[in-house]
Amino acid sequence: MQSEDKLAVHFRTNDPAKLLAAYKKVIDDGHVTTWSYDKDGDFTHTAEQWIRKAWLTPSISQGELVFYILGPKEVQITTTVYAIYHGRFIESMLRHCDSLFTSGTASSLPEVGDIIG
Repeated sequence: MQSEDKLAVHFRTNDPAKLLAAYKKVIDDGHVTTWSYDKDGDFTHTAEQWIRKAWLTPSISQGELVFYILGPKEVQITTTVYAIYHGRFIESMLRHCDSLFTSGTASSLPEVGDIIG
Protein backbone atom coordinates (compact mmCIF):
# COMPACT_ATOMS: atom_id res chain seq x y z
CA MET A 1 0.00 0.00 0.00
CA GLN A 2 1.18 3.51 -0.72
CA SER A 3 1.63 5.99 2.13
CA GLU A 4 -1.04 8.27 0.66
CA ASP A 5 -3.58 5.42 0.52
CA LYS A 6 -6.28 5.14 3.17
CA LEU A 7 -8.39 2.44 4.72
CA ALA A 8 -11.57 3.48 6.45
CA VAL A 9 -14.62 2.45 8.44
CA HIS A 10 -17.86 4.24 7.52
CA PHE A 11 -20.96 4.54 9.71
CA ARG A 12 -24.12 5.96 8.08
CA THR A 13 -25.98 8.00 10.67
CA ASN A 14 -28.31 10.97 10.99
CA ASP A 15 -26.14 12.40 13.78
CA PRO A 16 -22.40 11.60 13.42
CA ALA A 17 -21.40 13.81 16.38
CA LYS A 18 -23.89 12.04 18.65
CA LEU A 19 -22.60 8.61 17.57
CA LEU A 20 -18.99 9.62 18.26
CA ALA A 21 -19.90 11.08 21.66
CA ALA A 22 -21.93 7.99 22.58
CA TYR A 23 -19.05 5.65 21.74
CA LYS A 24 -16.61 7.72 23.80
CA LYS A 25 -19.09 7.61 26.68
CA VAL A 26 -19.34 3.81 26.67
CA ILE A 27 -15.54 3.72 26.81
CA ASP A 28 -15.46 6.32 29.62
CA ASP A 29 -18.15 4.39 31.54
CA GLY A 30 -16.12 1.16 31.32
CA HIS A 31 -18.57 -0.73 29.08
CA VAL A 32 -15.90 -1.00 26.37
CA THR A 33 -12.49 -2.07 27.65
CA THR A 34 -10.91 -3.18 24.38
CA TRP A 35 -10.70 0.35 22.91
CA SER A 36 -9.37 3.64 24.21
CA TYR A 37 -9.00 7.11 22.76
CA ASP A 38 -6.28 9.70 23.24
CA LYS A 39 -6.26 13.47 23.69
CA ASP A 40 -6.45 13.87 19.89
CA GLY A 41 -9.62 11.73 19.80
CA ASP A 42 -7.93 8.83 17.98
CA PHE A 43 -8.91 5.28 18.97
CA THR A 44 -6.57 2.33 19.49
CA HIS A 45 -7.20 -1.29 20.39
CA THR A 46 -6.16 -2.02 23.98
CA ALA A 47 -5.46 -5.76 23.73
CA GLU A 48 -1.76 -6.27 24.44
CA GLN A 49 -0.88 -7.70 21.03
CA TRP A 50 -2.75 -4.93 19.14
CA ILE A 51 -2.26 -1.79 21.23
CA ARG A 52 -0.83 1.14 19.28
CA LYS A 53 -0.39 -0.92 16.11
CA ALA A 54 -2.70 1.68 14.53
CA TRP A 55 -5.19 4.40 15.40
CA LEU A 56 -8.62 5.18 14.02
CA THR A 57 -9.15 8.90 13.62
CA PRO A 58 -12.76 10.11 13.35
CA SER A 59 -14.06 12.46 10.67
CA ILE A 60 -17.59 13.84 10.79
CA SER A 61 -19.39 14.60 7.55
CA GLN A 62 -23.02 14.97 6.46
CA GLY A 63 -24.79 11.71 7.33
CA GLU A 64 -21.61 9.79 8.05
CA LEU A 65 -18.97 9.18 10.70
CA VAL A 66 -15.76 7.91 9.10
CA PHE A 67 -12.73 6.49 10.90
CA TYR A 68 -9.49 6.65 8.91
CA ILE A 69 -6.64 4.42 9.94
CA LEU A 70 -3.30 5.87 10.98
CA GLY A 71 -0.19 3.76 11.30
CA PRO A 72 2.79 4.29 13.56
CA LYS A 73 5.52 6.45 12.02
CA GLU A 74 7.91 4.54 9.78
CA VAL A 75 5.80 1.35 10.01
CA GLN A 76 3.52 0.06 7.28
CA ILE A 77 0.19 -1.34 8.49
CA THR A 78 -0.23 -5.01 7.64
CA THR A 79 -3.40 -6.54 6.27
CA THR A 80 -3.81 -8.36 9.59
CA VAL A 81 -3.68 -5.15 11.63
CA TYR A 82 -6.11 -3.51 9.20
CA ALA A 83 -8.52 -6.45 9.47
CA ILE A 84 -8.36 -6.63 13.27
CA TYR A 85 -8.81 -2.88 13.79
CA HIS A 86 -11.64 -2.45 11.32
CA GLY A 87 -13.50 -5.68 12.06
CA ARG A 88 -13.33 -5.38 15.83
CA PHE A 89 -14.22 -1.69 15.77
CA ILE A 90 -17.36 -2.36 13.74
CA GLU A 91 -18.20 -5.23 16.10
CA SER A 92 -17.85 -2.95 19.13
CA MET A 93 -19.96 -0.20 17.59
CA LEU A 94 -22.66 -2.75 16.73
CA ARG A 95 -22.66 -4.06 20.26
CA HIS A 96 -22.79 -0.68 22.02
CA CYS A 97 -24.24 1.93 19.63
CA ASP A 98 -26.35 -0.03 17.12
CA SER A 99 -29.38 2.22 17.47
CA LEU A 100 -27.37 5.31 16.42
CA PHE A 101 -26.38 4.21 12.90
CA THR A 102 -27.96 2.38 9.98
CA SER A 103 -24.87 0.66 8.55
CA GLY A 104 -21.18 0.18 9.19
CA THR A 105 -18.74 -0.81 6.45
CA ALA A 106 -15.00 -1.13 6.01
CA SER A 107 -13.14 -0.43 2.81
CA SER A 108 -11.23 -3.42 1.50
CA LEU A 109 -8.52 -1.25 -0.03
CA PRO A 110 -6.97 2.07 1.02
CA GLU A 111 -8.98 5.29 0.60
CA VAL A 112 -7.98 8.93 0.48
CA GLY A 113 -7.52 10.01 4.12
CA ASP A 114 -5.81 6.93 5.60
CA ILE A 115 -2.17 7.16 6.65
CA ILE A 116 -0.78 3.64 6.74
CA GLY A 117 2.99 4.07 6.77
